[in-house]
Amino acid sequence: MPTPHDPLSEYNRRRDFTKTSEPKGKAAAARKGRKLFLVQKHDATRLHYDFRLEWKRVLKSWAVTRGPSLNPRDKRLAVRTEDHPMAYGDFEGTIPENQYGGGTVMLWDTGWWEPEGDPDEGLKKGKLTFQLHGSRMHGGWALVRMRPRHGEKRENWLLVKETDEAASEDGESLINENITSVRTGRTMEEIAEGKGERAARVWHSNKSAAANVKAGAVARGRHTGKQPRRISSAKLPAFREPQLATLVKEAPSGDDWLYEVKFDGYRLMAAIGGGTVRCYTRKGLDWTAKFPAIASTLAELHCESALIDGEAVATSGEGSKFSALQKAWRTGAGTRFYVFDLIELDGKDLSGKPLVERKRRLKTLIESGGPTNPVQYSAHVRGNGEQILAAMCKAGQEGIIAKEASASYRSHRTGSWLKIKCTKRQEFVIGGYSPSSKPRRAFASLLVGTFEYGKLVYRGRVGTGFDEETMQVLAAAFARRKRETPPFEAVPPRIRRQAVWLQPDLVAEVDFTEFTDDGHIRHGAFEGLREDKEAKAVKLETPKSADANAGSGKSKPTSKGRAASRSHGDKDILGVRISHPDRILFEGQGITKIDLAHYYAVVADRMLRFAADHPVSLVRCPQGRQRQCFYQKHASDGFPGEIREVPIEESSGGTENYMYVHDAKGLVAAVQMGTMEFHIWGARINRLETPDRLVFDLDPDPSVDFATVKRAAVALRDELADIGLKTFPMVTGGKGVHVIAPLVPRASWDEAKPFAKKIAQSFANRDPDHFIATMSKAKRKGRIFIDWLRNERGATAICPYSSRAREGGPIATPVGWDELEHLGAANTFHIADILERTEAGADPWPEFAKTKQSLTKKILNSIAE
Repeated sequence: MPTPHDPLSEYNRRRDFTKTSEPKGKAAAARKGRKLFLVQKHDATRLHYDFRLEWKRVLKSWAVTRGPSLNPRDKRLAVRTEDHPMAYGDFEGTIPENQYGGGTVMLWDTGWWEPEGDPDEGLKKGKLTFQLHGSRMHGGWALVRMRPRHGEKRENWLLVKETDEAASEDGESLINENITSVRTGRTMEEIAEGKGERAARVWHSNKSAAANVKAGAVARGRHTGKQPRRISSAKLPAFREPQLATLVKEAPSGDDWLYEVKFDGYRLMAAIGGGTVRCYTRKGLDWTAKFPAIASTLAELHCESALIDGEAVATSGEGSKFSALQKAWRTGAGTRFYVFDLIELDGKDLSGKPLVERKRRLKTLIESGGPTNPVQYSAHVRGNGEQILAAMCKAGQEGIIAKEASASYRSHRTGSWLKIKCTKRQEFVIGGYSPSSKPRRAFASLLVGTFEYGKLVYRGRVGTGFDEETMQVLAAAFARRKRETPPFEAVPPRIRRQAVWLQPDLVAEVDFTEFTDDGHIRHGAFEGLREDKEAKAVKLETPKSADANAGSGKSKPTSKGRAASRSHGDKDILGVRISHPDRILFEGQGITKIDLAHYYAVVADRMLRFAADHPVSLVRCPQGRQRQCFYQKHASDGFPGEIREVPIEESSGGTENYMYVHDAKGLVAAVQMGTMEFHIWGARINRLETPDRLVFDLDPDPSVDFATVKRAAVALRDELADIGLKTFPMVTGGKGVHVIAPLVPRASWDEAKPFAKKIAQSFANRDPDHFIATMSKAKRKGRIFIDWLRNERGATAICPYSSRAREGGPIATPVGWDELEHLGAANTFHIADILERTEAGADPWPEFAKTKQSLTKKILNSIAE
């Protein structure tokens, strides 16, 4: 720890500055104003995050072993380390391997902090509470010192997020979604490879296309700390409508084209002049107040006046996610402005100049303000359009924009700007919704369309992509817009019967896989509302051939480009990267790994009703079901953070880490690890000793036909109903049927298991020719085994909506009792069937969540031994 006379003596003692590029420990001059905080991701002996707070001219430092978490329940170990010099706040690079702390260092977050109370007193007493204002960390936090153990030489603290608007149950998202430097935009790998800050900002001809495109989307670094320059009284440029790109199927080729990242945010036209800045939407709305950091940074540029075109995106998460930008406005998180065109400068109109000339001047202007973080120049590559598109799609970006290098700027949609997308995404008008039978869910799906020749044409339903907060925002907006008649020209009768109609003035951004033959979107996911676009202007975007829209007509698309745009489609599902996406999982069915990942993303809302926060065991088949599969119930190293862990004491007395999933990302991440089946406990992780369901598995001998199994399920339903338990049937995707009774978790396993056994045994005793209550395969001949053993602590059952590692990829499917009567087998539902049911809003178990029943003493005693 630091000595009283020199707080940096320990820092200097540990380092050989002839070998490491870290700054020497020199006392900094006293500073007034806001106090710096920063976090450096440090891949040393073990990966950790160095958390630093400026106090009394040094950086007080803690090593947070697992990184900060947004979940207040997570208490992250933070080991106090030596004080660091203020200059360390700019350090990013590699410490030599044989030196203290050897490894790669990334500037992961930076900003300022507000202590609550006296920091000296907090350090002395062992509790510091403070507010953080960073690019990634926000809101209230606390550092709490743990009670020291005998002989312990280091100070162990805990870093804890306070409960506020910046907190989240998905605590791991903070480090999982932010993997690049806030200063240079580089990954840990790029820093380790020695790619310098300048190399990360500037295009180089000797770099690959992928590296150049990635470099074009990096951060510019922190604010330089200079005083804002004095701005002249030059006139503020008038708003101009932005130039728009035409959607095409493939990237044009040739050196006549420049290629840029297609950002996923809000288009802004920024006007600078007269001592002020205005940020306008594409329709001229003044949204300056939404982007204060961007506006203040633009005000520091060295110009008399300017009109700049660009796109605002959220700084949280990898890439530029549209939905993250809307969340940033609500939570106060950071935004960034990528600028790609300069229309006016110092009173001169540049719109008639070639694009390459305008971009050259723009780059010079942006760099004149120093290495700013909120405003960044959007770099480009010239030529190699097919490779650029493939690289962007592989990196999980939305696509690219191709721009004719010699073209002037025009305020309308042109053929000299072309957009090529990796996936299908566009705007639709919300004209109504299908109501939901689930409590606390405002609607089941949105009914959307586009305006064609003045009429609203129905384009299908969107049933996924809504979290609880989004639901509340949309429900409030819908309440003010209800109407009696449909705004659509025509709606299918089965949709029309239950629909609630709305005034068609809300615009939704929707991601989807394709259009059906009748022109309806398939597998649509809601991304957010587009407040910057008028509903009447929303038309169906139909991709055209690139050469038909090119300004010069010289550049032709290639077949290689077309292949690239298709083959690098949905590689990133819900932010989870899917490797080997085209691997066939079910031979003869054409079901690929990416198909299975997409399936779970779509059905997550339904499946998580049963799977969320329950210990889960996985059937993993990394090479597909035709290769080796294995059953895994314990967590292991190398699993992604989306698959969570919980320590559970086993019957042996030992404790093991079990897996569970909390959200849709967890399901998709499991597919990435080769999962083909999800088997869940009958209890939640916070109430492991009290089951929340009973499961009776009717498992027939191969000689028993399915009609007999169905009759047995109905008989079991009726018997349980007679004693007061309501049940729901599920075909397992194999041969049998599960009869499931939801429970309020009150009775213990020691009560549930004997009760289930008595039910099964009573059936076997009354009709031994058709039922058996023991596992013996030999005795099961011609009978149905009523498997009651699913109802004990640690036992699992196949999860509703789980795929099965069986021929054809059947799905364990909830059905209604009436529907069960007409089914011919337990394995008739497949991925396409479930997706169709989901899109149609059909819920076979509308009463499941509403059923409040428990194993009362009366019920437990109703069955004789």
